[in-house]
Amino acid sequence: MSHQTGIQAGNDVKEIFANARSGDQYRVLKIVIEDEQLTLGATRKASKKWDQEYDSLVLPLLEDAVPCYILYRLDSTNNQGYEWILLSWSPDHSTVRHKMLYAATRATLKKEFGGGHIKDDIFGTTKEDLNFSGYKKYLTSQAAPLPLTAAEEELRQIKLSEVQTDISVDTKQQTLQGVAFPIHKDAADALAHFKEKRINYVQLEIDAEKEMIRLCSTEPTELKDLPKRVPKDSPRYHFFLYKHSHEGDYLESTVFIYSMPGYKCSIRERMLYSSCKNNLIDMVETKLQIEIEKKLEIEDGTELTGEFMYAEVHPKQHAYKERFAKPKGPAGKRGGRRITRPPGEGEEED
Repeated sequence: MSHQTGIQAGNDVKEIFANARSGDQYRVLKIVIEDEQLTLGATRKASKKWDQEYDSLVLPLLEDAVPCYILYRLDSTNNQGYEWILLSWSPDHSTVRHKMLYAATRATLKKEFGGGHIKDDIFGTTKEDLNFSGYKKYLTSQAAPLPLTAAEEELRQIKLSEVQTDISVDTKQQTLQGVAFPIHKDAADALAHFKEKRINYVQLEIDAEKEMIRLCSTEPTELKDLPKRVPKDSPRYHFFLYKHSHEGDYLESTVFIYSMPGYKCSIRERMLYSSCKNNLIDMVETKLQIEIEKKLEIEDGTELTGEFMYAEVHPKQHAYKERFAKPKGPAGKRGGRRITRPPGEGEEED
């Protein structure tokens, strides 16, 4: 969807973007659309921590009736460099044409600047949406769980009541929901480092004797190395940070891989890993707040090719259904024509 309006960045803006991405020379970049291209409106340099000068630098750049883009540099970094916030300013008093033009060009701006550098993308129509308080509200809303529909809330209450119902002295029906083994401290620390993107791979195994999930490996792993990390004779849980490009944007997607090498392991192992899997995923997603984009189950590491991973994370959407093919009639000569009305007066029946 890039370049929907045909508007692109001028050479001077591309040079500013390159300098901004590679160092800490700029704190704020204001970008506007002039003469059908992205143009630099203003720049500001950093003098304090990002949160201490946010309002004093951003708010004066927001005009009451003119849209613009504001790129604001944070002090945090990822493997691409400094992280930035993209603020899309579209005030209510601006013209409809300007609003549509800036909305349709936002994807182009992100591509020109580099999507991997943009941590948060915020749209605002009032200054309260884009001031420091508004940004904190945005972060809070992003971290909050999605609201449940009435049907989902009813289903949640039913599940809670089922779990809390006593069937026997030991209340063993809880095991139907899966086995919840505790996670060893080393494994928990590794997952926390994985969330912070200090490492890009975590492998976990089950210690059946001590009934615990332990850390197995945090070796730096690229996609081409991933098949070698999968044991051929024992199950494992893997968390992998899949770095790739999709539709012009750089993405880092967390992929959970449950490897179970066919029937080379015991039935007890198969049941144990299968039962612990869902509770492990639930703990990682709810308590550690790690968003898992894709969950995979494989038998052999050779399945983990680049094409396979990309197709699983970004499955193709079928835009149409195949039309029903009417079956052909019987082959050969048809029989004689049937009489569909009774003979009239003066006509003889055959």
